[in-house]
Amino acid sequence: MVDGLVEIVETISLSMCGISTILWMSIGTFSRSGRGEVLAQRSIATLCITSAVLLTIFDFLGGELWGSGNVALPMALIAVVVAISASLNLKGKDVQGEANPHQIMKLKKENR
Repeated sequence: MVDGLVEIVETISLSMCGISTILWMSIGTFSRSGRGEVLAQRSIATLCITSAVLLTIFDFLGGELWGSGNVALPMALIAVVVAISASLNLKGKDVQGEANPHQIMKLKKENR
């Protein structure tokens, strides 16, 4: 019974981590609109926090992640850090120092 629960918790938590990673990589697409960016940020934060809780439960159930019993709690901490950083709102500030491809396209259209 406990082994089945451990497997279910592991599968759900790792799936949530994967989905939040995909959303994180796609944040540029979502940030084209203010609502999309907020929705993506909240989704990532919710998925990460839920995943962190599940990883903590997984550790207390004695589960092993990738063959180690010591990985779940550090991964839960990383998920919390990602959730916090995902909820930061940069309000369109250029943090990379590079031109945004969408801005370049707008400038080209304006110059025509």
